[in-house]
Amino acid sequence: MSDVLFEELVPAGATWSHVMKRGTALRITDVEGGANCGALFYNWENFAERYNMPDTLKAQHVAKLTTGNVLFTDMGRILCSVVGDTVGWHDPLSGCANEKLVAARYGEARYQQHRNDYYKSALTLFRVEIAKYGMTPRDMTAVINFFSKVVVDDGGGMTFVPGNSKAGDYVDLRAEMNTLVVMNTCPHPLDLNPQYAPKPVMLQVRRVPAPGPDDVCRVSRPENGRGFILTERYHL
Repeated sequence: MSDVLFEELVPAGATWSHVMKRGTALRITDVEGGANCGALFYNWENFAERYNMPDTLKAQHVAKLTTGNVLFTDMGRILCSVVGDTVGWHDPLSGCANEKLVAARYGEARYQQHRNDYYKSALTLFRVEIAKYGMTPRDMTAVINFFSKVVVDDGGGMTFVPGNSKAGDYVDLRAEMNTLVVMNTCPHPLDLNPQYAPKPVMLQVRRVPAPGPDDVCRVSRPENGRGFILTERYHL
């Protein structure tokens, strides 16, 4: 029997959400190359517990995400683990674009004239999608931009690096809790391409075994090991 539960294409500039169950993994694949896939993460059983960017980065001593990293909540538990990655660098720092930034960079392209090809704001799409689950704009949390690379210089300046991801590149996220994942495929907020050119991603959800004692994410940092213990106790 196949472990694949379903596959779905998220078109360019579109939104998707799903509750990843503990014991499943999500593969996100860059279909064309140069994609940006922004994502939010919440504990499905308690939306007040959600992805915490500062704790995730400082606990693992990183400013990027790749294989071996985990997504910590503000309760010290782990929502998801990055168990596979052909890209090597995903941006946890830059947030997402609002309507003002989109209009300033790309101009106006409204739904009335362009239908589903209108220029979309990632922030607006996120707010609309989390509202379907009873959340408000106050429930917005830090965004992870999968497939995108941003480097920070000694003065704190942030620079987007084009071409970080190629066609066929993927990242695998294993759910350690029942996790609401909300994502969209709008352009990265620091991408200086003057053309509004979002890219699609392919999603695949499959069953996976529980992480063992030598799991790459568990052993990559002592803090991660403690996070797995707290998460496993939560499910007892």
